[in-house]
Amino acid sequence: MKNSNIKNSITALILLFTIVSFAQDKSSNIISLDVFYSKIKSQKNPQIIDARGAEEFALNHINGAVNFNLQSENYAKSVAALDKSKPVFIYSIGAGRSVTLEKELLKNGFKEAYSLEGGIANWIGNGKPFYANPDSYRDKSKLSLAEYNKIIADNNSVLVDIGSKYCGACKKVKPVLETIKAQYGENLKIVEIDLEENPQVIADLKSIKVFPTLILYQKGKIVFKKEGLGDLKKDVDRVLAQSN
Repeated sequence: MKNSNIKNSITALILLFTIVSFAQDKSSNIISLDVFYSKIKSQKNPQIIDARGAEEFALNHINGAVNFNLQSENYAKSVAALDKSKPVFIYSIGAGRSVTLEKELLKNGFKEAYSLEGGIANWIGNGKPFYANPDSYRDKSKLSLAEYNKIIADNNSVLVDIGSKYCGACKKVKPVLETIKAQYGENLKIVEIDLEENPQVIADLKSIKVFPTLILYQKGKIVFKKEGLGDLKKDVDRVLAQSN
């Protein structure tokens, strides 16, 4: 009976170790911006893959990146052009398409593949170098960091929404903002900043890790900063009620 208990305990420990190891392996290739950037800089000709759609890539991307994902027509040709013995660095709008591609490449013989935590939002939002197509922004209103700071200074309460039109979670923010706008009117200035129109001001802030990011300012100071939608309206109501 004693030997049976010991055997069962050992089996349970092995199973637990296997589960923990699997969980770690599952997420081990999603790496922080600092590590991702450092690894890229250590390569003479880094293999960088933008796993977003072609339209997104045309607007902005990491310098030197190529564009494809599992749904791309040129997928097989794009993969064949890569060196399996060297690491590949993958990103998307967040970490969805990049993780899917990363796992597929590793399954098919690539030695190393890494996904960027927070995706393009994290890269541009922390001031790393990127390409922006000037033709894409020519007819759109650009917001400079100086203009951004002036809006913050000139208004008592400012709610800033930073995201992308290609970000699913960002789309869920819009109707909440409309509700907040209808309730507070001129008492709350709402500023919406999209990557597609104002990538440079997002880069200049050097503090954005994910899309969407919501920042509420009062009298020029940050009252709260939310990564993801959460209960945005409840938080805005709470803060503004306290200030009255």
